[in-house]
Amino acid sequence: MPAMEPLYQLSGTNIYKLSEEEKLLLEVELFARICEQLKEIFREQHRDYFYLMKFTKEKESALLESKFVRLIVQDILATGEYNLGGIAYYTDTYEEVLEELMTGRNTNPSAVFLRKLIELHRSVRPELYQVVIKKITANYSAVA
Repeated sequence: MPAMEPLYQLSGTNIYKLSEEEKLLLEVELFARICEQLKEIFREQHRDYFYLMKFTKEKESALLESKFVRLIVQDILATGEYNLGGIAYYTDTYEEVLEELMTGRNTNPSAVFLRKLIELHRSVRPELYQVVIKKITANYSAVA
């Protein structure tokens, strides 16, 4: 199992100029932004369903929030590189916990689990994360 790469390394920021606290804050900010961007990607993938069901933006957001982990797991499974057992092993969790997440009986996984899951997702869908990071850095460049 590869070691988790800090998210701030993806930002292209000169980390040697940052204190440990600043690195941690950047890590948290990037994690939150990555989650936001992934939800927007999933929103686009399910656009037709949302339209058919006549969901409001708020209802879409609530559904995406409650099914976020499931959507990531399904995307990992769709690559064919991992099965549920492999995901459980990588994230250091029980397969039964993943099954609970997939069936909706557990919609609030730990932050550590989510971080490991996104790390795994990054390893199987690097092109997706390149697009996400470009969007995030473009948004920061526009603000600065």
